[in-house]
Amino acid sequence: MCAETPDYKNTLNLPQTDFPMRAGLPRREPEWLARWDRLGVYDRLREKKGRVPFTLHDGPPYANGHLHIGHALNKILKDMVVRSQQMMGKDARYIPGWDCHGLPIEWKIEEQYRKKGKNKDEVNVIDFRQECRKFAEGWVDIQRSEFQRLGVAGKWENPYLTMNFHAERVIAEEFMKFLMNGTLYQGSKPVMWSPIEKTALAEAEVEYHDKESPTIWVKFRIVGTDDATLDCAHVVIWTTTPWTIPSNKAVVYGSDISYGLYEVTGRPEECWATIGDRYILADNLALDVMTKARLDETMYRRLCDVTNDDLAKIKLTHPLNGAEGSEGEWDDIRDFRAADFVTDTEGTGFVHCAPSHGMEEYELYRDLGMLEQVITYNVMDDGSFRADLPFFGGKYILNRKGGEGDANKTVIEKLIEVGGLLARGKIKHSYPHSWRSKAPVIYRNTPQWFAAIDRVVGDDQDTYGKTIRERALASIDRLVEWTPKTGRNRLYSMIEARPDWVLSRQRAWGVPLTCFTKKGALPTDADYLLRNDDVNARIAEAFEAYGADVWYQEGAKQRFLTGIVDPEAYDQVFDILDVWFDSGSTHAFVLRDRDDGSEDGFADLYLEGTDQHRGWFHSSMLQACGTRGRAPYRGVLTHGFTLDEKGMKMSKSLGNTIVPEQVVKQYGADILRLWVAQSDYSADQRIGPEILKGVADSYRRLRNTMRFMLGSLHDFSEADRIEPADMPELEQWVLHRLAELDTRVCDGYTAYDFQGVFQAIFTFATVDLSAFYFDVRKDVLYCDGDTVERRAARTVLDILFHRLTTWLAPVLVFTMEEVWLERFGGEDSSVHLIDIPETPTAWLNPELSEKWAMIRRLRRVVTAALEVQRTEKVIGASLEAAPVVYLADQAVKDVLEQMPFADICITSDLTLSTDAAPSDAFTMAEVDGIAVSFVKAEGEKCGRCWKILPNVGTHSHVGVCGRCDNALS
Repeated sequence: MCAETPDYKNTLNLPQTDFPMRAGLPRREPEWLARWDRLGVYDRLREKKGRVPFTLHDGPPYANGHLHIGHALNKILKDMVVRSQQMMGKDARYIPGWDCHGLPIEWKIEEQYRKKGKNKDEVNVIDFRQECRKFAEGWVDIQRSEFQRLGVAGKWENPYLTMNFHAERVIAEEFMKFLMNGTLYQGSKPVMWSPIEKTALAEAEVEYHDKESPTIWVKFRIVGTDDATLDCAHVVIWTTTPWTIPSNKAVVYGSDISYGLYEVTGRPEECWATIGDRYILADNLALDVMTKARLDETMYRRLCDVTNDDLAKIKLTHPLNGAEGSEGEWDDIRDFRAADFVTDTEGTGFVHCAPSHGMEEYELYRDLGMLEQVITYNVMDDGSFRADLPFFGGKYILNRKGGEGDANKTVIEKLIEVGGLLARGKIKHSYPHSWRSKAPVIYRNTPQWFAAIDRVVGDDQDTYGKTIRERALASIDRLVEWTPKTGRNRLYSMIEARPDWVLSRQRAWGVPLTCFTKKGALPTDADYLLRNDDVNARIAEAFEAYGADVWYQEGAKQRFLTGIVDPEAYDQVFDILDVWFDSGSTHAFVLRDRDDGSEDGFADLYLEGTDQHRGWFHSSMLQACGTRGRAPYRGVLTHGFTLDEKGMKMSKSLGNTIVPEQVVKQYGADILRLWVAQSDYSADQRIGPEILKGVADSYRRLRNTMRFMLGSLHDFSEADRIEPADMPELEQWVLHRLAELDTRVCDGYTAYDFQGVFQAIFTFATVDLSAFYFDVRKDVLYCDGDTVERRAARTVLDILFHRLTTWLAPVLVFTMEEVWLERFGGEDSSVHLIDIPETPTAWLNPELSEKWAMIRRLRRVVTAALEVQRTEKVIGASLEAAPVVYLADQAVKDVLEQMPFADICITSDLTLSTDAAPSDAFTMAEVDGIAVSFVKAEGEKCGRCWKILPNVGTHSHVGVCGRCDNALS
């Protein structure tokens, strides 16, 4: 600029905004939380009338411990669902809840007792329950604050708690429906049992970890066949649970397996086999068994086949049969028969059966009507053998810390002593562990209360089937929309194959099984359970007023039974309900009973991690099918687990955990929310420092887009607005893209495709807007006077502002509020109180879109050609150029001549030609029919817009071009 040229900077329409480049989210987000609390945003949204309700029912987290990154993923996903549904015109409700009963809290209180040297068994049960309640209340408050800090909106001041008195009443009422409809029964069968926690566990309370177990090959002597070849030979079994050998009652074989009789002919020094021993083994496994017994192929021979007829006449004795001091405990002949579950892929081809500790064996002998002969009660609730069991009384399967006890070692030593062991070893295998204590579990036969899922319910709610299983399977296919679709298969296969539901737990902190059994009656007797509506009503009324603690008060039995039946004729049950029954009943006391529940008592969506196919989705389905005849939900969305950046499971010991609180302190909650939106939740999600840096970079780019719009709209008013029909083509093209994107966004939110929604918006904002439209229109916005082009551009920016803020508000709740308040900062203003604006379909213009797709392709070649010159320092900016663009197609030239292609390419001038391009002209292989020759712009540089034009300096205002002279005038 010449010395005498005025400084025209103050005459430009430069962006004006206080919206900062740096977000400062960790500091500022709490301010917006306080604002929303003051405004009562959630309740104000409920005041909007005439809207279709949408209810996402919250799967209750456990009130125990600070949030982990999985909690954050889950709650943020839920919040994005609720907010997006609300902003698309629904009445989207969200009542957060907590699971408050159960073993984890008992475990914490017991830990406190142990530190104080206090014995839980000496504490009054009601006092103990009150301590559990207080513990849960404390963690509800902590977790509530942590969830709210993530920007999750909901009815936080009135959540649902499974320990609220009304909830406890309804849980008991729901249980009593099973009591009254006949699906409740008491049975004795093997269930997963935690010796450390002394309670039965549900499948959902179990996780699988690698465990090293002792493995043994044990000899059962054959007797009484009257066949000299077989008598005194041995059937060999293999097991990874030596502690079950004292409870053995049978051995089974496979009727379709090839067996042979093998004789030992030689032996090494250290070996438990004896020369002359004969063993029946599956032929496919004989080599492996003999190798484990340290016998090579020169040390044994196969004598003959052993047929099914041979097997049918075999009788077996237990290896401890006749052992000195055994007191006849194992002297009975063992049952020996064929079974379908025996294979010859592992072991010996024979399976030792302890039906008290194995489900397959239990079911085999149940179906044979032989349970009385084969069920044992050798293992106590703490995992020790009963005190009077010969040799093994008082030995523990697990020690008190969950490690290997002395039972396996003692059993193996005894088998060696009596000559019953052929080989032993160790195996590392996947084994069930309690997810709370992390200790291994066992299968143990105990009396438990079950819900029969194949028994006719008889409640006249048979639209989807007569039994719980039938109703559940029908609901899965006929009533529920699965996201992703694979969720359907997981739950269907689980429910299709599952056994009856174990409802009882032998603990103290929970809702009791509110039932009574008749003294002297058997569980199979019709009058064993007291089924009385008046008794049930008394219980429900007391629970509503005083909570479930009344069940444990002195005189409770008399309180509930006196005047209806003789209290002395009945025993009170003190087991508590499986906590999955608690959470499975939430549809009743939340969706059905609350004024802000749902109109029909069913949820539009349940959303949890994929592990809940065996947890909350599963228990809720069974519970509702037993009480309401169908699934309690119309939709189920599942997400994966969280892993570190390398795809490893997070672990404190590995030091790779990501704590939500730390992310929020460093970056802000919006960055965590953006990570969720950018992730494919249907798979496992990775998170770590580098990933979060990438998310923060995406956020920064999006923030810059919003800042540009705010700056350019600082004094925009309705007087500046013009109709789309009066706009230049470029603005009409932006409106077309908006209309396209509006469909993509709303369809994506409807399908819960947050990754797809955000990616589409982000690409639009950074590629279509920042890198193209804003780049092209900066000149008009900054330098034009009151022109149609500038009015059109600002009208489009206003339209963009309203779409982008509302489209992104469900994801970036804090940032979009900040953006919104920059323009609409009233005391009662919030972006979260408005809906996504309707976008006219009339804006769609496919022909214009195709035309501008071509123009942008051609522009890419021009800008690439200029970038070469910039790189070689021939020019410093594209406005120094006036390139010649050679086009192969006259029709294309005609199109470009109808528009300011130089402005679109951000050059001072541009010449279009259909002449043959020079050989050195710039081309791009991926764009046909265009070549570009660089030419420097001629003339002087405008002191205002910086274009280089021949007419600069020929106007009334010094040193400017004609366009700027008009603007200054």
